[in-house]
Amino acid sequence: MAELSPRTLESLIRAHCPDLNGAIAFSRIPTGKFNTSFFVHGAKQELVLRIAPPRDAVFVFYEREMMRQEPGIHDLVRSQTTVPVPRILAFDDSHQWVDRDFLIMERLPGRPLTEAGHVSYDDVLRQVGRHLAEVHRLRSGAERHAVEGWRPASERFTGGASRPPLTAERYGYLGPHRPMEPQRTWGAAFEIMWHKMIQDIASVGHYGPEESRMLRRLLDKHLGLFDRPVPASLLHMDVWHQNILVDEFGKVTGLLDWDRALWGDPEIEFAVLDYCGISEPAFWEGYGRQRDESEEARVRQVFYLLYELQKYIVIREGRGRDSAGARRYKHQVMGIVQKAFSP
Repeated sequence: MAELSPRTLESLIRAHCPDLNGAIAFSRIPTGKFNTSFFVHGAKQELVLRIAPPRDAVFVFYEREMMRQEPGIHDLVRSQTTVPVPRILAFDDSHQWVDRDFLIMERLPGRPLTEAGHVSYDDVLRQVGRHLAEVHRLRSGAERHAVEGWRPASERFTGGASRPPLTAERYGYLGPHRPMEPQRTWGAAFEIMWHKMIQDIASVGHYGPEESRMLRRLLDKHLGLFDRPVPASLLHMDVWHQNILVDEFGKVTGLLDWDRALWGDPEIEFAVLDYCGISEPAFWEGYGRQRDESEEARVRQVFYLLYELQKYIVIREGRGRDSAGARRYKHQVMGIVQKAFSP
């Protein structure tokens, strides 16, 4: 990472934050699994610098340039909810300083839930439930509020990333990274997402033609269960302990990392929460309603869990060069398929 030398980091920080005076220092944030992130010390307020992976990295289809949607998502959540989300001070995709997209944002108080063992876990989950309920009430048409409130990019963010289209009730990954075409129904969006995921796994050598066909047909057989009138809700899709900040009293002070956000059925968010150990009874108390436990919802839940798990096959093989780890995730996926759908 020669291009990420301290001199380079200081140059890009001072270029985007010209009011900073005095010495500044950087410390690597060790928990980042996708971006390369640093705390920026010594400014009037502490900042966070997040730098996207190189463009030649191996990505799941929705990960490529996904940082580009964060400024708009942060603006929307900050303006329309009480969810604690950091203010983004600059976003740059010009590659003038480093050959990657990056953003600079304020550092929120608190520490990750993984480092705050003394707080009431149930109380934190209730707060997370309330926050996600607010987020899920936002609809894809609500993008209009944030977009219409934006000033030109030159006044707010450096770089040339385009803004998301102004459409009401569209489903899928709608951000300016454009990994898919927005769809008019959730069923159509999830079908595209599912097939793109399978193609990504095949491209790294872990699904052969027969396995790919089997998984595609499996969704085809059950696709009618997804074609229902569900609102296009904003979904975080990466809520786990490391992305929840709390203070010493157990108050949630930050909900971080919105780059994987999409618009669709909250049930797919619930599957991520299941996988990450968040969807405990206290979470549902805060969320304010119980999940659908019908047989149809159970089948959708299996597909949503599979969608979450399959991404790790690509990540392990493509970025981690960990073929054994990728095979373990594939084995887990096929085991779930066998258990859930075999006669």
